[in-house]
Amino acid sequence: MKKIEVIIRPEKLEILKKILAKNDYSGLTVMSAMGCGHQKGFGSGEFQKLNLEMNLLPKLYVMTVVWDEDLEGILTEIVEKLSTGNVGDGKVFVSQMEDVVRIRTGERGEKIL
Repeated sequence: MKKIEVIIRPEKLEILKKILAKNDYSGLTVMSAMGCGHQKGFGSGEFQKLNLEMNLLPKLYVMTVVWDEDLEGILTEIVEKLSTGNVGDGKVFVSQMEDVVRIRTGERGEKIL
């Protein structure tokens, strides 16, 4: 199992949900976030028009767990469909998932996904 943590532009969430659903993944966690990277917090000019200096931009943090064999296909689709070609498109972090526990029953391991 792999944990995928994706930081994306808010308007790309529906596309990401469709990518995951197409691959039979319906479980995900979404959180509102603010951040900046190479973009330095400067967006499409909305804040510049108002003479405001903004150093954090709205983003979404999405976390899900996928099977190892599905990872590459999902990553390829994420890059193809979420990229605008501009700075600020986001990042995908992938890590090994060692274990998972269902709180309600105490069940553990891959069978609960």
